[in-house]
Amino acid sequence: SNRTDRWVGGAGAMATSQADAEPTGGKNAPLVVPPAVKSIAGSFGGVVEACCLQPIDVIKTRLQLDRVGKYSGIYSCGTTVIKEEGLRALWKGLTPFATHLTLKYALRMGTNAVFQGLLRKEDGTLSNGSMMMAGFGAGVTEALVIVTPFEVVKIRLQQQRGTAKETFKYKGPINCASVIIREEGLRGMWSGASPTVLRNGTNQMCMFWAKSSVDGWMWGKNDGDGKRLLPWQSMISGFTAGCIGPVATGPFDVVKTRLMAQTKSANGEVKYRGLFHALTKIPQEEGLRAMWKGLLPRLMRIPPGQAIVWAVSDQITSYAERKVQRMNN
Repeated sequence: SNRTDRWVGGAGAMATSQADAEPTGGKNAPLVVPPAVKSIAGSFGGVVEACCLQPIDVIKTRLQLDRVGKYSGIYSCGTTVIKEEGLRALWKGLTPFATHLTLKYALRMGTNAVFQGLLRKEDGTLSNGSMMMAGFGAGVTEALVIVTPFEVVKIRLQQQRGTAKETFKYKGPINCASVIIREEGLRGMWSGASPTVLRNGTNQMCMFWAKSSVDGWMWGKNDGDGKRLLPWQSMISGFTAGCIGPVATGPFDVVKTRLMAQTKSANGEVKYRGLFHALTKIPQEEGLRAMWKGLLPRLMRIPPGQAIVWAVSDQITSYAERKVQRMNN
């Protein structure tokens, strides 16, 4: 469309001026797409992912918060929620989740591009180690700026059970945030920040490296080469890359959920005092397997989510790369 051409053309102009100002290693140097373009590409994918995969996220959260064995598995949890609360309950917390994903992917893709730009060699190439460092930096940034406060609100809304809305403590996302700040202070919005930083940093370190590696191994696609992957190719690469992080970061995700969900008791105490206390207390009380509670729904949500996001963002990014390539020629 004309609108797409305008913003990609503008992005290409920025990339061209940057190429004129900095050494790029000659004609064979990778095409550098501005971070703004990658941010826009990521945000489009985030909206689609949120709408498609929210029910799986609700089930994952309910399983992680189930300390008494109410749900025997994914199917049991899903059917119980629908029977007790109605089908719409599977989309509880969609508004903060969709907003959170849109902003998160915009920040993730944009900051990763910035970090990659800082870590590139003089010839414009990027080593595997630098790629992983850029991904880790992007994950830490998104965890502190966006993920933690949005997930605190999402989890508090998702853990409310029943159909009588008048009995709910939190009436909606904005009310939830205001109640948390009033009762727990501004720091309450960043409950579970430490495990979230570790989870997201490790996730993105694995994901960006794996996505680039799979693209190269399977499709002969390298970053900045201008080659366009078909959507199904991007989905396979994104799905494969998205499988690594959840397995590696399962304990951090469980601890994050527990810390975000807990509220102060009448005497002002909480069950888990922090990251390391939760990491030791949960396996002591529930066994080591409890540290990977919700892993299967995470694997049902994250890899398909990455497949959706990359199918969208790769199309926009490759179009921008070809635009920059034509302008450079």
